[in-house]
Amino acid sequence: MHDERRRIEERVERVHNQRIKPAIYSATVPFGVEAWQAPGEPVSFEEAAAARYEPFAMDTPWGPPWGTTWFRMRGQVPAEWAGRRVEAVIDLGFVSDWPGNQAEALVHLPDGRPLKAVNPLNQYVPIGNPARGGEEIDYLVEAASNPDILANDFAAPTPLGDVLTAGDKPLYTFQRADLAVLDEEVWHLDLDLQVLRELMVHLGEHEPRRHEIMHALDRAMDVLDLDDISGSATAVREVLAPVLARPAHASAHTVSGVGHAHIDSAWLWPIRETKRKTSRTFSNVTSLADEYEDFIFACSQAQQYEWVRDNYPHVWARIQESVKKGQWAPVGGMWVEADGNLPGGEAIARQLIHGKRFFIEHFGVETKGVWLPDSFGYTAAYPQLAKLAGNEWFLTQKISWNQTNKFPHHTFWWEGIDGTRIFTHFPPVDTYNARFSGEEMDRAVRNYQEKGGGTRSLAPFGWGDGGGGPTREIMERARRLADLEGSPKVVVEHPDEFFAKARAEYEDAPVWNGELYLELHRATYTSQARTKQGNRRSEHKLREAELWATTAALHAPGYTYPYDKLDRLWKTVLLHQFHDILPGSSIAWVHREAEAEYARVAEELEALTAEAVAALGGGGTRVFNTSPYERAEVVRTADGAPAYVQVPANGSAPLAPARPAQPVSVSGRVLDNGLVRVEIAEDGTLASVFDLRANREVLADKGNLLRLHTDLPNYWDAWDIDKHYRNRYRDLLDASSVTVVEEDPLIGAIRVERSFGKGSKLTQTVTVRAGSPRIDFETEIDWHEAEKILKAGFPVDIRAPHSSAEIQFGHIQRPTHTNTTWEAARFEVSGHRWVHIAEPGYGVAVINDSTYGHDVTRTVREDGGTTTRVSLSLVRAPRVPDPEADQGMHRFTYSLLPGAGIEDAVAEGYALNLPLRVADAAGAPEPVVSVDGDGVTVEAVKLADDASGDVVVRLYESRGGRAQGVLRTGFPLAGAQITDLLERPLEPAVVDGGVAVSLRPFQVLTLRLQRAEGN
Repeated sequence: MHDERRRIEERVERVHNQRIKPAIYSATVPFGVEAWQAPGEPVSFEEAAAARYEPFAMDTPWGPPWGTTWFRMRGQVPAEWAGRRVEAVIDLGFVSDWPGNQAEALVHLPDGRPLKAVNPLNQYVPIGNPARGGEEIDYLVEAASNPDILANDFAAPTPLGDVLTAGDKPLYTFQRADLAVLDEEVWHLDLDLQVLRELMVHLGEHEPRRHEIMHALDRAMDVLDLDDISGSATAVREVLAPVLARPAHASAHTVSGVGHAHIDSAWLWPIRETKRKTSRTFSNVTSLADEYEDFIFACSQAQQYEWVRDNYPHVWARIQESVKKGQWAPVGGMWVEADGNLPGGEAIARQLIHGKRFFIEHFGVETKGVWLPDSFGYTAAYPQLAKLAGNEWFLTQKISWNQTNKFPHHTFWWEGIDGTRIFTHFPPVDTYNARFSGEEMDRAVRNYQEKGGGTRSLAPFGWGDGGGGPTREIMERARRLADLEGSPKVVVEHPDEFFAKARAEYEDAPVWNGELYLELHRATYTSQARTKQGNRRSEHKLREAELWATTAALHAPGYTYPYDKLDRLWKTVLLHQFHDILPGSSIAWVHREAEAEYARVAEELEALTAEAVAALGGGGTRVFNTSPYERAEVVRTADGAPAYVQVPANGSAPLAPARPAQPVSVSGRVLDNGLVRVEIAEDGTLASVFDLRANREVLADKGNLLRLHTDLPNYWDAWDIDKHYRNRYRDLLDASSVTVVEEDPLIGAIRVERSFGKGSKLTQTVTVRAGSPRIDFETEIDWHEAEKILKAGFPVDIRAPHSSAEIQFGHIQRPTHTNTTWEAARFEVSGHRWVHIAEPGYGVAVINDSTYGHDVTRTVREDGGTTTRVSLSLVRAPRVPDPEADQGMHRFTYSLLPGAGIEDAVAEGYALNLPLRVADAAGAPEPVVSVDGDGVTVEAVKLADDASGDVVVRLYESRGGRAQGVLRTGFPLAGAQITDLLERPLEPAVVDGGVAVSLRPFQVLTLRLQRAEGN
């Protein structure tokens, strides 16, 4: 047989695209359209309905950036269309095929009920099937003119990312607003051809099935009447029916399709726009559920449900009905799809608590899995926290983006730092926006790593990132692929069903231990430093407010615990941990608002804490310690004078200054407190840090070396730092001044000032305090660089085989060598409050109060010694998507802690992030809780969320070993329960003068403490 593949394939492509697709709508009549441009921010339906509308013609420009235009569309179904399938078709002037970041609209009925959204791939609104001739149609359409930030593939900075800089030039030209008749037979023919053509081209050229489909398509084109597409469509479909009816092979892979619409809670649009995106997408989804009884939609992020509940009650009611029918599956059990690395341990716990509780309360559904497809790596603390919240499975997708190494599994057991394992799946289709294309189905099968062990994988389908969701065309593809030779079998089902089947067939799936590190998007540990600092400060201020509010509620008559305020503030912080806000990868508008929101949170939490402390009584001065460790430390009194005090963990003490063992001396550029001696060089770097206790020099070279690197990644500016950043840099060695600024027996400080680059200025105050080996670098940067990253390096004279970095409820070890591509790819990593390096007998920690990104490298010197360098990433200057990212003032502190073990790093990490509070108080009760026993660390103290008055304490083992201790209370204890994260009892705790605690390495334990009556 002659090879005619090219002729046939090109013939089918042209006829399909140029003749069949245009014939899907067989008749149209235009709507009459009027328009009203809403001033400023979006308005309510009621305000829009009462506005004055002006006539509007097609092909007219509309929509300033971030504007809202309301269109009134009126029309009448022609009498001759009665009994046919009639739809409204609206094209706002869409500029690409991505629904998420451009013009979008929500269609309302005259009474205000949202009907359905329109976007580039979902332009129709159903009117009647069958339609009634003469029916009057009246719509009010809320159209958002969101700019296309992704235009030109992020090639250049754009001012469109903030309403303050975007201008007012119209972005779109309205193309179409019609009543139209859908020719269902032509529409189905179009879908038949799509599925067969895509299957054909992804089958091997040696496959008989490919040639069978090809010749069937050629015969079908012979039957098609190009002058009467509608009239001949049925005959064409009959030719294709046999090849569409051929069943899949018995061994064919099964793809479990789950409807999805990934909606970033903010990204290339502000939060206010996400609120509208949810209404559009959820309207589409509930409309699709009415058309397809076998449709199932999985949706995460309780925050987005709450927005819909509060702003779109009609859509909310439709969601509730879809949940009851089993077509809508709440998943994920988190408040938002948070970043997977940066939120603190307690914050991830609260993500799971607030998310799961929302779904239980409003739908009677307890979610079983963590649905987190698009975060930029995943902490090794997740398996334990997920299981403690009652989850059975974990799903993500993003690891498929790895730059260097292909992750070796798609279905596996993920083991966390404490040993907890959770059943985990990465969809091999490599997208969470699947549409069941031939290419996707081919990739899912080829890519699947578990062949021979498992036979199924999951595919979230529907347009996403900016919403949109599944379409009827995708559902039709799924139906055709349910049992089709040459393709995997597609079944639409609930994700819980998929995970149950996958686990049942592959119980002995392989195990992956430790973090799921994404070999890409490493700059998200550093970009938008003020957003990250706001998160860190908020997490610690929430801890402080809860602790002292609990103390006041237990001991201050008349004080009322602020349940509602704390709930609201936690949810605000959780929202901003979304995986494009906290990582710093959103537009300028998002981060501008985030910084303002964090400032409001800080102010309100400060007021709550002050109110709680004041309730304990005034008339004296006390020092309050929110840290879980006892502290002997220098504080500033009300008049600014330093004082050395000792304060118990989670408690307070009178401001009764004590004497440290040795005062601080300042001699020239040398600070000495009897524990460490620090010498500042003329260039402002550390010339020496000598540990007087260990009698050894800590540094192998200049310490606190500030290095300015060129930082232009290959593509995603705010997201990525590529390895070549290391190749070009400038060391900042030109200090304009090195000055002693404090010389006191309790504090010695030297200030270093620098100017560099494009007008940037940096001031650091190097401080040594009595009684502590910790050296603080209080830093202020007025930053005006572009495409640069600033790092602070500490070359330490230690041969460390690995570094340890704090993560949620513990720490993780990473090798300092680069033996394999897996280690080499970790050239920039994340950590929380501290990084620790050690050799047997000696260690050093680098501590911070707001940074996350760092790197640890190791070199061997000519003298044979080893230098292990810890470098903190302080601030970046990406220009896309926010051209002014990180510009301006930054204030933060990081510290060097010589002679530190892990336990010292943990304690000082808390201390730096939880400053002692000096306040007016005559007296204070014993700490709410205290712990006898090393390694048992209290993370949270609060009243139970059910307002029962029980005290909830969350603690964990922090050193990486086993720990035993006794938790004692500052109030009469009636009983105790071990609970899950949602404070639901699991088993009684042993109470004997306190609560006996026995923890495995890094175990998290939640205790619910019942107070004795009358307390």
